[in-house]
Amino acid sequence: MMDDKGQVALEYMLIFAVSLILLIVFTLPLSETTIQNTLDVSDTLNAKSDLSKIAQAVSQVYGQGQGSKQSVHIVSSDDIDVNVNQNYISSTLKLNDGSKKVEKINFKSTLEKSNVHLRKGENSITVDWPESSQNMRIYVN
Repeated sequence: MMDDKGQVALEYMLIFAVSLILLIVFTLPLSETTIQNTLDVSDTLNAKSDLSKIAQAVSQVYGQGQGSKQSVHIVSSDDIDVNVNQNYISSTLKLNDGSKKVEKINFKSTLEKSNVHLRKGENSITVDWPESSQNMRIYVN
């Protein structure tokens, strides 16, 4: 009398392996997309937080008037170019799918239009309004 139980167990293992491979093939790209979207949201929130810190310093110097000065320390995970204007501060972020997103924060100031480059790592940004000047200044130390 022959025993076919070994063959049945091998067939179940083969079906299970094929099913597992198919499951991985279809779910892995979906999880990668989800992870990339989550990283985009995280990077956007970090950049907006950094811009908010700078905008708060600008608003504080503007509120205190000529002769005031404020420094902000920012730890950036990437290089960021910050566009400074009299009424707003903005930055263009490149997302993982290749598109771009502009983050913008409004404020009042006497700043002239300029660009500030934040390097990856620690940055110290100073906003001051000299006594003898009509315009505020912003620069990286």
